[in-house]
Amino acid sequence: MAYSSLFSPNFTHFSSARPISHHLYYHPYLSSTSLQYNNIRKELSLPYVASVPYQPINVDYLEGEFSGHGVTFEGIGDNCVAKMGLDNGSTATLMLPSGLITSYKAPMWHGSTVELLHTSVSEGDDGEAVIQGGVSLALNYEDDNEVPWSPSTWVLRGIRGNSKDSIKVELISRDTDNMVETRHIVTLGEDILTSEISVTNSNSSPLQWTGSIISHLTVSSPEATYALGLEGSNFHNVPPFLSNFGIIPSDLDEENDSEIGQLWKQMGLKGFFSGLGQKNKKNASEEEMEGEEDDGYKQLNEQMCRIYTCAPRFFTLIDRGRRNSVVVGRDGFDEVYMYSPGSSHEIYGEYSFICVGQSTLLKPIMLGPGEVWRGSQHLHNPNM
Repeated sequence: MAYSSLFSPNFTHFSSARPISHHLYYHPYLSSTSLQYNNIRKELSLPYVASVPYQPINVDYLEGEFSGHGVTFEGIGDNCVAKMGLDNGSTATLMLPSGLITSYKAPMWHGSTVELLHTSVSEGDDGEAVIQGGVSLALNYEDDNEVPWSPSTWVLRGIRGNSKDSIKVELISRDTDNMVETRHIVTLGEDILTSEISVTNSNSSPLQWTGSIISHLTVSSPEATYALGLEGSNFHNVPPFLSNFGIIPSDLDEENDSEIGQLWKQMGLKGFFSGLGQKNKKNASEEEMEGEEDDGYKQLNEQMCRIYTCAPRFFTLIDRGRRNSVVVGRDGFDEVYMYSPGSSHEIYGEYSFICVGQSTLLKPIMLGPGEVWRGSQHLHNPNM
């Protein structure tokens, strides 16, 4: 297993760690063998067809239509990697059609760039590359009929900006009836990476949704990592949840099948996230479920999983081993999800990360007909 933002060309195609059925939206950058199209424009309607595998992406079309903004495209199997780069050395890598951000490299005070995201690439049972980590969206929608839908396939809607100042890449995903539209705008600045989402309810009935922008931030070891600025924040101790791209230690993951999602179901989340079995259920019952953070310089060396409900909009993660820090900010979201796998694992290894999510997990968001909700996450690099 590799822990890197660079993917081996030996793998034939990419998939999520826990593949789910989804609806694929045909778009001009899909392979011409899958779709005939005329009069291509940058913004088109998005017809759709139910499909399990991703359709091949027409990389030549992407290069011709969206070049000149500091973004290059590379085809890997049936997938595409969009590489964003600024003149100051900041880079980000985005995968299509999954929408997974696999890399964010930021300039540091010592003159070189450092990877801030933790990504795992392993080989699946059928020889495919299984990708986990990075920055991803884990969103779940339900209408009045309690029919769930989660955006898992994204199409490129547009690119703005330039390599001198900032680059914006806009992705879009819609449900089969075009009643729910989700937009994901990834912005790379000189010292910041922003993930902004907007959710539009075009249905005639209310929409309820839960979810999170989930980021795996790489560290030398959780033992050398501290959270600065959370003192006084209320929290709930919860079991870790499994999203499509989430990384969970194997000793916990093996216990997952026994009582999947029991604690999350008790908290009102209907199976979108998976709890981690009897061990976590026992720990959760023995520990205080709610509390107030009393440590303004909290060491993350112990395994922990919390949702902070009254956290400041910005707080800082400091890695004393790598001698760098990341300022994590949010807009729109009321909750902060934080998971540390603890320090019982190898340093600079598979579980050398801290998972942070700007979330709405404990309190779902209700959208009335025609309403739009917006929220964002900011990963700021203060080390230049």
